[in-house]
Amino acid sequence: MTKIKRKAYEEALEALQGELIDLQRWVSANGKRVAIVFEGRDAAGKGGVIKAIEAPLNDRLVRRVALPRPSERQQSQWYFQRYVEHLPAAGEIVLFDRSWYNRAGVEHVMGFCTDAQYRQFLADCPQFERLVTRDGLILIKYWLSVDQAEQEKRFAERASDPRKRWKLSPVDVKARADYVKYGKARDAMLEATHARHAPWFVVDFNDQRRGRLNLIAHLLKQLPQREPAPPKLDLPPLKASPARERVAKKFLIRDSY
Repeated sequence: MTKIKRKAYEEALEALQGELIDLQRWVSANGKRVAIVFEGRDAAGKGGVIKAIEAPLNDRLVRRVALPRPSERQQSQWYFQRYVEHLPAAGEIVLFDRSWYNRAGVEHVMGFCTDAQYRQFLADCPQFERLVTRDGLILIKYWLSVDQAEQEKRFAERASDPRKRWKLSPVDVKARADYVKYGKARDAMLEATHARHAPWFVVDFNDQRRGRLNLIAHLLKQLPQREPAPPKLDLPPLKASPARERVAKKFLIRDSY
């Protein structure tokens, strides 16, 4: 399959983002709580698709959650506790850039949790998600799929570009040798935690542009309700000529361009 061209991608994305705005109005007007989980291999494209979704939306009502490594205190808490506080309130959409599923993926494969903790997670997670969705949370979960050859290409790009090197962590580098292990962990996770109230959807992200469009289009179908656009707002004319912004020169920076 040929990769989608930039112009076609931008035109399609603009149309989808318009629908996302209508969707957000519905979420806000009806007090819905929406949580969308984005999981996948390193360099699969989670950050890019989250940016594409949140770009046109009101950042007071939509937010990204990407939690750092848990502190020593958090490690002693109930596992789901630090994620619960980030779940949406009424009228909000939360986009999880990785989530509680770290335990079924990175932590399990890299040995950051015990086998008992891993197995307990697979048993507890469906109950946790049933509890929060029964309370009214809309939960949608995406796994971004990418072949190893494409992943290696993206790793090489990050390693060679100083502007992107921050995206390549020591854990990412170490995980390169565990591509097959991550695949097995993914399969076990999907089988154990897929449910009607909290479904998993796998999206091909070998072509990131196509993947973003497919994911957003699919998301819009999962939440088909829309709030109509508000009536056109006609601004009354100013009563005087437009004023100039006047600030003392000592406060102004010098032009660089």
